[in-house]
Amino acid sequence: MGRALAGAFLAAGVRTTVWNRTPGRDGDLTERGVHAAASAAEAVAASPLTVVCVVNYDASDAVLRTDAVTTALKGRTVVNLTADTPDRARDTAAWAADHGVRYLDGAIMTPAPTIGTPQGVFIHSGPAELYAEHRAVLDALGGTHTHLGEDPGRAAAYDIALLDVFWTSMAGYAHALAIAKAEGVTARELAPFAQGIGAILPPLFEEFAEDFDNGTYSGAINPLTSAVSSLAHIVHASESHGINASVMRAAEGLARRTVALGHGADGFIRVAEVLGRR
Repeated sequence: MGRALAGAFLAAGVRTTVWNRTPGRDGDLTERGVHAAASAAEAVAASPLTVVCVVNYDASDAVLRTDAVTTALKGRTVVNLTADTPDRARDTAAWAADHGVRYLDGAIMTPAPTIGTPQGVFIHSGPAELYAEHRAVLDALGGTHTHLGEDPGRAAAYDIALLDVFWTSMAGYAHALAIAKAEGVTARELAPFAQGIGAILPPLFEEFAEDFDNGTYSGAINPLTSAVSSLAHIVHASESHGINASVMRAAEGLARRTVALGHGADGFIRVAEVLGRR
């Protein structure tokens, strides 16, 4: 992802200096005209704007919170596109403020091949005036850029929630493929129908968002009691083939708990309200 970001800047004509924690990974970029810094401190000193993208905030802290880099960053801007939790983003923003570093947090919601293309999706949070100041450079990365608010943890909150949708979906699909194979159905045979299930989801996301925000939880079409029955069938079919059903058992258990609390006639998204209870 870091190489994709640097390549997009370079392609857009933005003077770019790079530094990587693993030496030698910038070879193709240097051949295209980027300057390879000998150290992180040299890299951040080369520009008023530093974009960081590493595996997590442990890694970004290890780079940014060294004396040499912190000193070089004073008065400059960091846009941290590293993925982590909202609390870590807020902690880094507080560290930056304490050390005279201007800070924007962000996240990339699409894979590396989309960088530099219209398909890229970037979200940002932090001071609005700082985002506006650097927006023209960030636009060189292509795609859409959205500023979500002043709270530096807000982009990470979106990121976590959206990755939750993605990875629980991937876990469900992996589980479905295991069941299908056990029943003699190939993944290729199942795929067109799985895509049909995927197509059902976007309007449901919109409908359930209204239900959740308004507290209506309509179950007129598919009440929770029906969902419990479906989940139980999946668990039974899985375990009859010796397939681990722990993910589905967790979903079934949560649905049954919600029914037991008196919400059996409500729609499935009532589960989210129960999850959020303290």
